[in-house]
Amino acid sequence: MAVIHDATLSPSKEELIHDFLDGAGLGRGGRVERLAAYRFDDPDGQVGIEAHLVACDGHVFHVPLTYRGAPLDGAKPVGTMDHSVLGRRWVYAAPDDPVAVDVFTRALRGRQEQSALELHRADATVEPLPTTTVLTVVGEARPESALRLTYDVSAPCAGGATLVAEWAGSSAVVAALD
Repeated sequence: MAVIHDATLSPSKEELIHDFLDGAGLGRGGRVERLAAYRFDDPDGQVGIEAHLVACDGHVFHVPLTYRGAPLDGAKPVGTMDHSVLGRRWVYAAPDDPVAVDVFTRALRGRQEQSALELHRADATVEPLPTTTVLTVVGEARPESALRLTYDVSAPCAGGATLVAEWAGSSAVVAALD
């Protein structure tokens, strides 16, 4: 179960994603519009793993990120954000975070499901959130397969096993084990 806090984020996830896409030469300065998102649970409960499907400048992007309570040794963060409930968070691109790589690999091998979402409010009420993205694994990976994550969904990665995200009448391959 992924816990989503009713919190204020500074900068916002959209602002971080905008800067990440621009820095990677993908965003072209356009406005980021959130289309959908999905999460995986970290088996140890320490790392937030969330992937965003966003539109920017006429393109759809898959932006998998991790959120940590402390810096990750040897990795360059996408940025940091202040979370009104959890405090300072270090944000990383999922391919640079070994926890995310393990979780996506487990998902592609059929050993990890996407998380159900719960919103935790300041008044201690909890409500389930709707799933905006459905993930399906197609195919089977070889034991020695390496993880590949797609950013630009118009140029999806291929592999023996692929992770297909479906949202609001659209779908795309977002990860593969090749």
